[in-house]
Amino acid sequence: MTLLGIDVGGSGIKGALVNSETGEMISERFRIVTPIPRTPEAMTDVIAQIVTHFDYKGKVGCGFPTIIKNGVCKATGNLHKSWLGINVEELLEKKTGLDFTVINDADAAGYATMNYGIGKGEKGFVVMITIGTGLGSGAFLDGRLIPNFELGQIPYKKYSKIEKWAAGSAKDREGLTYKKWGKRFNTFLEYVELIVSPDLIILGGGASKDFEEFKSKINIETKVVAAELQNNAGIIGAAVASLYKTNNK
Repeated sequence: MTLLGIDVGGSGIKGALVNSETGEMISERFRIVTPIPRTPEAMTDVIAQIVTHFDYKGKVGCGFPTIIKNGVCKATGNLHKSWLGINVEELLEKKTGLDFTVINDADAAGYATMNYGIGKGEKGFVVMITIGTGLGSGAFLDGRLIPNFELGQIPYKKYSKIEKWAAGSAKDREGLTYKKWGKRFNTFLEYVELIVSPDLIILGGGASKDFEEFKSKINIETKVVAAELQNNAGIIGAAVASLYKTNNK
């Protein structure tokens, strides 16, 4: 089955067609810059443009960069505050006329990685960290998703949440080298290790493709690996999430 997956990020909104059996993208990725401010009206317009670009008429899966519970936005994260309390699934269905499944973006990336990538078959407690505008996290216990596991929201020193200091966007904003930023990211991983004691940490998101650039600065006991799917995991996982919802209605 061919499904459309959309990954909503702080800097870009991306979509592609995905083969649900193999987890492979079967189209080129189509990307539009995330509008500023990140309001519901502006962002739903972009998502509708992506649907139109693919001339797609089926079920759509969408990874969204904040806490999503039963389709409803429960925190604004790096989005406009007007998102709070909105049923994102209903909003996108009204905009496009299509059936949407909306889940947390890190959960989507983790779902793809655990089903089609380096996490396949991994037992125990696995945490997927997506490095981008923020620090998303997806958690899996013996392969089963624990939704909305937002470790990037941990307060740190003067920062209301540690992702403001240690996300990929902080590296870009402050012009940090990968080695300098890697020390910050390692501090974040130290907190992850202390609080939840995972058996494995998988890195995804935009910065994961450059893992070798900062790998030397990662100094925790937990094994840390980079996801092969990298920045496409969110699209793949979101697409397949729409099928999972269909099979569980």
